[in-house]
Amino acid sequence: MTLILPQSRFQQVETWVFDLDNTLYSADHDLWSQIDARMKAYIADFLGIAPDDAFKLQKDYYRRYGTSLRGLMIEHGMDPDAFLDHVHDIDLSGLSATPRLGAAIDALPGRKMVYTNGSERHARNVLEKLGIDDRFSAVHDIVAARFQPKPTDAAYRCFLDAHGVDPRRAAMFEDLSRNLEVPHRLGMATVLVVTQGTPAETRPGSREAWELEGRDAAHVDQVTDDLPAFLERLV
Repeated sequence: MTLILPQSRFQQVETWVFDLDNTLYSADHDLWSQIDARMKAYIADFLGIAPDDAFKLQKDYYRRYGTSLRGLMIEHGMDPDAFLDHVHDIDLSGLSATPRLGAAIDALPGRKMVYTNGSERHARNVLEKLGIDDRFSAVHDIVAARFQPKPTDAAYRCFLDAHGVDPRRAAMFEDLSRNLEVPHRLGMATVLVVTQGTPAETRPGSREAWELEGRDAAHVDQVTDDLPAFLERLV
């Protein structure tokens, strides 16, 4: 499934930017269902509503605002810190070290960064379990983004400015097509990371159908279901 852009395009890249969840580890690990469930419970408790109503609100805000948290902050004045601590308190025991991925990332020339809509604490915990926590020069999280989430233009410009990234010399790896639209427009090479085997829409706790749209969109330069193999072909 991996198709490589002209080698010269990747030879220009000096900053490699990776989303975290379902990108640096396979969606088959299904950590997202844990986060999803903890969001629902927190929202239900915070607003004093039934879990089913909380779940509907959670998904509505996510679609409209980029993250459920952003919607809750705007619509209900929620303090984000307690929310982030709660939703990312999950079981990571299913993750294991990925030495092949670590070696492939090591071989890339230039800087490597993680850019996530989650918290830095969650990212650090996941990266440690994967055994690649020392590969990245920075983790840019939702707090660093001033709670402006991907896929907004403001979020990406905040990231680029904060780290002095030239988008024309950068590549972005993501599991959601819509999160690649702005990077592509700004000049970044874009790679959509999908999961091998079982279609994502049939897995328990998986993304909604609308989140999986855009795989063939013009703003997706490449699609791969094997991130280590893709990176190995670039060097």
